Amino acid sequence: MWARLPAPDVADRDFWTADRVAADCRSALATADAERGTPWPQPLASHYARFFRDGDRTAYESRVAARHARLTRATLAALLDPRTDRVDEVVDGVLLLCEQSTWCWAAHDDTFDRFGRVTPTITEPYLDLGAGEVAAQLAWIDHLLGPALDERAPGVRRRIRQETRTRVLRPFTERRDWWWLGVDHPIMNWSPWIQGNVLAANLALEDDPDRRRAVSALVAEGIAAYWTSLPADGGVDEGYHYWWQGAARALEAQDLLGFAGIEPDPASLDRIRATVAFPHSMHLGGDWYVNVADGAARPLATWPWNVVHAWAVRTGDAAAAQHAASYRGLPGGLFDERASLPRAVRMLSDPAWADASDGAPPLVPSAVFPSTGVAVARSGAGETRGLAVSVKGGHNGENHNHVDVGSVIVALDGVPVVVDAGKPTYRAGTFGPDRYELWVVRGDWHNVPRVRGVEQAPGGQFGARAFEAPPAADSRPWRVRLDLAGAYPVGGLEHWWREVVLDRAAPAVTVADTWSFADAPDTHASGESDARDAAASPPDGRTAWHWLLAGDVTLTPGSAVVRFAPQGGPTSPRELTITWDPAAADAELDVRELDDPELTAVWGEHLTRLRLTARTTAPSGTFLVTMRPTGSGSLEVV
Repeated sequence: MWARLPAPDVADRDFWTADRVAADCRSALATADAERGTPWPQPLASHYARFFRDGDRTAYESRVAARHARLTRATLAALLDPRTDRVDEVVDGVLLLCEQSTWCWAAHDDTFDRFGRVTPTITEPYLDLGAGEVAAQLAWIDHLLGPALDERAPGVRRRIRQETRTRVLRPFTERRDWWWLGVDHPIMNWSPWIQGNVLAANLALEDDPDRRRAVSALVAEGIAAYWTSLPADGGVDEGYHYWWQGAARALEAQDLLGFAGIEPDPASLDRIRATVAFPHSMHLGGDWYVNVADGAARPLATWPWNVVHAWAVRTGDAAAAQHAASYRGLPGGLFDERASLPRAVRMLSDPAWADASDGAPPLVPSAVFPSTGVAVARSGAGETRGLAVSVKGGHNGENHNHVDVGSVIVALDGVPVVVDAGKPTYRAGTFGPDRYELWVVRGDWHNVPRVRGVEQAPGGQFGARAFEAPPAADSRPWRVRLDLAGAYPVGGLEHWWREVVLDRAAPAVTVADTWSFADAPDTHASGESDARDAAASPPDGRTAWHWLLAGDVTLTPGSAVVRFAPQGGPTSPRELTITWDPAAADAELDVRELDDPELTAVWGEHLTRLRLTARTTAPSGTFLVTMRPTGSGSLEVV
């Protein structure tokens, strides 16, 4: 029989009883056995309606994710030993999904906009990320456990096909105006994420060979369009976090297309080769990564590094392969944030990943992505000790955008200390007209200045006017220079040059802002200071520099000492000292208590903003901030 998907099914007992597979699944198996016989997670109509009533996404989505996770564990348990009670558990989970009124997440459903309803409209299924995830999970279950399902629960596979055809496969082919296909909207991570899942459902569940070929061809076109949308240098404006839900999803879809006999064209392969280098280029040390946009600095999930490893080997990127393989020996390597069955099974059944030799990550000395204006450098190649710095240029209309043109992140011994707060828990307003009222998104809580009382503005027209960065192999003092003036709606602002230098020998990071105005010093486009954050906005329109710091901060005249001891990971015994000219700026600390679980999981209970307010409104000048490990070299103000 034709193999529908590229993994051994339950009939391959040599594979599923192998010691390595059993060891990798040990934790999932123990949890599955403990769960069996207990009530399943139950998303209710009231949970779904909360998004439309009070903006809460978590009540519904967390229960959906928990249901997926349990079914994934149940499936792995049944594959290891397909006894009747384990297969029955899978059947129960499958039928619960088939009987769910919608597979769409409430935050994406158009039922309220179109019909004014807070419950799903089952006759108008919406094809979103959630629907694609259910379809793919059912497709892989059908492929993996098909014989066991036929023997134990005749009819359940027919039900899987019926529901998937109605909710996913038909909407995909009959509606070609989905915005995530690039119709009147830039292509972003939804496109490969959904289309890869559609492809899995098509290969496993579509019995008509003509329709199967047609859907595969449509997906191939869509994935090629996604690769075309990425810049040639491999940069991703959504950053490291969404690389895994965009580029990685496209790589997984490309694997399935290859299994179906459709290989990437040369142009797509060039983009693949470039983007495979992105994750390790963003690595600071340990489990810390440069985060921009809606991204966490410390991933809250374990990503499928086997995908990176396979494509790095295929494209000849030794550093990317080495970085991916460094995760091979770590525990908990099967599941992503949605407890994805496809990702778990593909990892288990990848022989090259099974044989990969784990070791130290490469920790490249620097990387530059001109397309997105992102540059990263560290004190020395192959080591976390010392300083690492990143600079973000680009513009303020990017995917999952934060107002952060010119923002700087500084890590000490691989741990970020001068930070980007990152991704908040999503709610209704996160992507609505009030997005830029969220503190975590605003410029005042990124490491950029508020110029004459004016915050950076959102929108693609507000961005860096220039971005100058050294070649990635440059070993001299590393220097990035960009003009931030275009990011500010401030009248008379001619230039705002920000120069960031990493002196590897010192070691030290310096950030020098040099500005020039053509007008009188108290004139700006907005007419008055933005009052959303009174602390960040001096009433007389003076400029304030902001530095968001993790951990505990001690302020003295002309300096701040920062010590960050993150929970659950390695920490540096050293502190970072930040210095400036105390005659040029007044310093204050604003402590931001954190109550968002996605932020506290990364940073702990609080973040602190160091606010340096200029004492004058000079039409031109330079302000310099220096950061270095406490006790290393001179701490005198330069």
